[in-house]
Formats: sequence, structure tokens, C-alpha cells
Amino acid sequence: MDLTVTALSRYAFTGSDTVAGMAPLQTPLCSAIGIDHPVVQAPVGSVSTPALAAAVADAGGLGMLAMSWRDADAIRDAYTAAASATDGVVGVNVVLDESTGVLSPSACLDACLDAGASVVSFSFGDARPYIDRVHEAGGTVMVTVASAAEARAAVDAGADVVVAQGREAGGHVQSDVTTFALLPRVADAVSVPVVAAGGLGDGRGLAAALTLGADGGWFGTRFVATTESGAHETYRERIVDAPETATRFTELFDRGWPDQPHRVLETDEVRQQAGADSGGESDGNDSEQVAQMPDGEPISRLADMPPLAGMTGDVEALPHYAGQSAGLAQNVRPAGEVVARLVSDARAALADASAAVK
Repeated sequence: MDLTVTALSRYAFTGSDTVAGMAPLQTPLCSAIGIDHPVVQAPVGSVSTPALAAAVADAGGLGMLAMSWRDADAIRDAYTAAASATDGVVGVNVVLDESTGVLSPSACLDACLDAGASVVSFSFGDARPYIDRVHEAGGTVMVTVASAAEARAAVDAGADVVVAQGREAGGHVQSDVTTFALLPRVADAVSVPVVAAGGLGDGRGLAAALTLGADGGWFGTRFVATTESGAHETYRERIVDAPETATRFTELFDRGWPDQPHRVLETDEVRQQAGADSGGESDGNDSEQVAQMPDGEPISRLADMPPLAGMTGDVEALPHYAGQSAGLAQNVRPAGEVVARLVSDARAALADASAAVK
């Protein structure tokens, strides 16, 4: 049977309306997590806000909060703020790399579960020691993987959902393989729902991921460019204006998370620092303060902190994390509208594909 026809049999359009006015687009991911549409807002680090997660959840997707850069009280406050603002599902992400984060992964998870999180995503490390604790609390576990072998190991350890992250992704990246090469391998390797991450920026990307065996799409860059995100205005504008060729895979911004590759927009700062790395002369000011948090906390050059709303100083010198899908985010819109557009465009693309093979 043609791949498109097979893919179309894996999900269903139901007849009832959601609070956002859209009939649910159901996949096995939706059933596993309790959402209406197979759209996941990636936990975009410090840019993730309770308002963003709640807006995505309210529109029928999975809203996510990055928790590793918060202390225990902030974790509880952020989750409570998001969950109390929506009847939808809000999840949390815990980074397992011990070299980063405010708390240890174990303490971070404890705070998340204490706050009431029912969906926990793990990335950048071995999730096996933590999965049972989530299940004992009645939660669902998502694990980000970079290969089919990692996907099998995650499922063997008890993961309920795996996220296949490709090299096109923005922010910190686990994989050396492109999303659409990795995705079918992972989908063939495991029987649990699979979410495609990296390079997805619109409904056509979601539709393409579904035809390759995914049960949902993981969108980061597109949700940075929303009104509810915590991104600085210039950061959001940079994403909107960027072509697909505007990102660089690098390890430049390593203060706070050393030796972890990441994808950022190619700003003047990136070009300047890359030139110094390739033999040019450095200005000798790598550790100087370049910006300030809203509370006045200084941010040094090459720190891993992206430009956030309310920051002052040279925010252009900070890492503008973005994936190769940046060229698809053509405007800054409310997150709920983004979810609606992703779903409607995915429906249209899948319907066109179905018609084409009849």
C-alpha cells in the first residue's frame, strides 16, 4: 500500500469541536497524553513561559515548560501558573546532563512531580533511573532520542513516548542525523507513539512527519515567535526575518552548558566569534558583560542565555536559538492561532496527498 494511504489510516478526524473551534486531529500520541491535536510546543529553555504553555494547551496541543533552569519554588510557581490557566495538558522537561541546570536532575524531577506535572519529558541523558518515579506518580514519560537504538533502549526502560530529534533542530541538539532520515528508523524500531522534532515549522511539516510514521510534531522555533513566549522582541523579529540558510550549528555559546552543540541564528556575534575560532584575532573580551536581566543580573559574552523580554544591553550578542525551520515563521502570532494554523494546514496537506494517490 502507498505510504501516504498507510499514514492516513493512523489518525482520525473526529466530529466534535474543541474549545478552539477545531475538530480534533487524533493520533496515538493524542490518546496517550490526552490532547486534541498532535502538536507539541517544545520546551524552549528560558523562553518557555506559563502563558505560552497554557495557550498551546488551551488550543488542544501539549504545552511545555523547561524546568532545569528554575529552582524548586520557581518550578512549582511556573507549573501552577500554567496549569491553572487552562483545562488542557501542560508538560515539563528535565535535562539530565548534570553539567547544566539550577538543580540536579533528581531534585528538578521531584519539584515537577510535587507541582503536579503529569507529562514529563527527559532529554540529554539516561532517563532509566527516573522513569519509574514518573509512573509511580501516575505520569507519562517522553524521552528524546537521536537514533533507533536509543529509541529501543528508552522504550525498554519504560518510556511511553519517544521524541526523535534531528540535526535541523534549534537550540541544543542531540542528533547527528537529519529528522526525516531518523524518523522512519525510529518509527520502525518502537511500538509507542513517536514525535518528530527538528525542522518542522508549519502544517506541511507536520503532515510530512505523519506520513513518515510520526504520531505528532515538536515545534520550537515557531513557538518562540509567538506573543506569549518569553523571547525578546528583537529575537522574535530575527526568526521571522530569517531565511532557511540563516542558522549555524556550533558550540560557541558554552558558558552554562559546556561542550553541548547547538543551532543558532547566524548573527554578527556568531560570525565574529567563528572568525576568531578559525584563526582571526579575538577582541579579548569573551568574558565581558554584554547584557542584563530585567533584575540587573549581568550576562557575559558567550553565555548560553538567549535574549529574553525585558533584557537590556547588547542582546544581539546573545544566542538566538533557532532551527532550520526559521524561514517558515513569517509573523509573530498568538500561540493558539499558531496551533490552529498548524492543524488546518496539516489537514489540507494530507487531504491533497490522499487525493493525489487515488
